[in-house]
Amino acid sequence: MSSLDREPRYAADAPDSLVVRDLASRSDLDQCIELQHATWGRGFRELVPPAMLRIVHRVGGVLIGAFDRGSQLQGFVFGVTGWVDGRPVHWSHMMAVQANAQDRGIGRLLKSAQRSRLLDAGVEVAKWTFDPLVARNAYLNLVRLGASVVNYVPDMYGDDPMSTTDSVIGSDRLLVEWDLRSEPPAVPRRAASVLPAPLLTLSTDVSRPEGLPETPIVHVAIPSDIQEVKTADAELAKRWRSLTRHVFMHYASRGYEVRAFTRHTHDGGWYHLEQIERAGA
Repeated sequence: MSSLDREPRYAADAPDSLVVRDLASRSDLDQCIELQHATWGRGFRELVPPAMLRIVHRVGGVLIGAFDRGSQLQGFVFGVTGWVDGRPVHWSHMMAVQANAQDRGIGRLLKSAQRSRLLDAGVEVAKWTFDPLVARNAYLNLVRLGASVVNYVPDMYGDDPMSTTDSVIGSDRLLVEWDLRSEPPAVPRRAASVLPAPLLTLSTDVSRPEGLPETPIVHVAIPSDIQEVKTADAELAKRWRSLTRHVFMHYASRGYEVRAFTRHTHDGGWYHLEQIERAGA
């Protein structure tokens, strides 16, 4: 039986008893296209069309949606699997949730379904990127799922950004890797260290790297909603991007890693960066 023939299931832990299943019908795919538009704008140049969604799905890709009881799409996750260094690796290309359904656990539900599907297929590693200034995504990826940051990529999409909104501040991304064999944390993962550490914010002077603290642990702040900031004050949004870009790249070159993320609804959140001792160093 192909993945497109699988029966839908009602996930026991799904919010509001959502149906989690493959997108298969033309209506499903049309709703996926509309959700892409709603999430990234009508000018979204990297939209994945129905034909490509269907083709990739038929050859082992993942295209899973969360539907309400009225068969309305509330969110979807889409990715492709390839081979890297002789092993299968999944690239989770897109995930989107309806604006009025966010912060209800739908993203985590979709990622859980994706993980199960990939493990069934013998895939043990998934990778994707996200904007480090989006607190909601940082919390889901690093805290709820337990994925690990691999690299910081400045202006990943260059002069051809994924969406029109990225053109305001550039398309910097964090690359993360998810070990699918490890169960996501039963409780949100917290920073391992409770030692006091400097918090780098917009008031931090990042123009002189030598002026940044060289403590074993540093924290870097991000706003609660960068989309609202971009809409209200583009220059302020650019300052947030400048802060995180300078800080992440500075500390990555000195052996620091992102170890956790703390989110506060009203104050945004901050990343916990810790200097890692290398064996034999």
